Amino acid sequence: MRGIFQTAFDLCVRKTRLNIKQLADDPKSAAWAVNGDYFAFNEGFYEIGNWTSSFFTGMALLAWRETEDEFFLNQVLRLASCYREKVFNRHLDTHHDLGFLYSLYSVALYKLTGDKQHREVGLRAAEVLAQRFNEKGSFIRAWGRMDEIESSIVEGTLRTDNMAIIDCLMNLPLLYWAGQETGDQKYYNIAVRHADTVLKCFVRADYSVAHAIRFDLETGQMSEVDNYCGFSRDSYWARGATWAIYGFALSYGSTGDKKYLEAAVKLARKFVEELDAEAVPVWDFRLPAGAERIRDASAAAVMVCGIQELARHQAADGELLNVKKALLSRLCGGEYLDANPNCRGVLKCGYGCKVAYSSWGDYFLMEALSRELFDVPTFW
Repeated sequence: MRGIFQTAFDLCVRKTRLNIKQLADDPKSAAWAVNGDYFAFNEGFYEIGNWTSSFFTGMALLAWRETEDEFFLNQVLRLASCYREKVFNRHLDTHHDLGFLYSLYSVALYKLTGDKQHREVGLRAAEVLAQRFNEKGSFIRAWGRMDEIESSIVEGTLRTDNMAIIDCLMNLPLLYWAGQETGDQKYYNIAVRHADTVLKCFVRADYSVAHAIRFDLETGQMSEVDNYCGFSRDSYWARGATWAIYGFALSYGSTGDKKYLEAAVKLARKFVEELDAEAVPVWDFRLPAGAERIRDASAAAVMVCGIQELARHQAADGELLNVKKALLSRLCGGEYLDANPNCRGVLKCGYGCKVAYSSWGDYFLMEALSRELFDVPTFW
């Protein structure tokens, strides 16, 4: 088994060599692509919607840590001025995914090199993220500029000032880290209050999860369930469930509060109940009859990472460990792993509701492989 995992990790390293250089040459968002050509994605680095650039920097830093090839580090460092500019001078054009962007760039670089310029940029990113916290509702606003109520999202106009989404649990590690680094309790308190809100409002009685929740800004109370990634408001989006599983497990690691660990375990067991013989989940577990059952390899990769984090806290039983092995083995097989050197993507069918490659799917596969093979800490 280790052999196929090593082969897959080596493939990630080879493709990252190409992707990180192109990103450094032309900084931009690199989210998803039907054919694996990530750099055809039409979104600039400084645009508010960019949440994906750091999946390639994260992969490059994983590659550097294991290969000690300075090429990877040097390409990542070429982007330093862009990351600084984004949070110091263009901070209004950012959203809650500063955690994805800066945990896998500035925080990771600081942890690996000890260079305090990266600490400074990471702390600034945490400060900007903290400004998105709604005190009355105890949630971190997901989208939109902080000086705007509405934000244009693809088609028409979407109100964003009253909404949080499940994905934000993965942004909380940036705040926990900032609290530890500075001793300023506000970062920790914001992260905990948001995690508590997710536990209260997003997690359903059956341990499925909602994608988005809107709040009454006058009372701070939950007003309605919404959805922008699952099939419908009442659906059960597979990757959203894995964000919650991994996110709550990470919150436990930073707080020691067992309610987060218990939630992660119960969410994981619910997720496992929904899997079929294919192992890799359908993109939404509540698709209507007749809907195309597209698989989401990125959700499988995040789930592996979540179970690994549970195992770190001795909370993954034999069933979960077997699921981890089955998922990772499936992802490293030919049906999902793209060994074609002319394709920049790694994971086939790694997007969700469409058959496409995704930079986040590739990153979380590589993180899972790195942890499985080398027993190393993550950047979160």
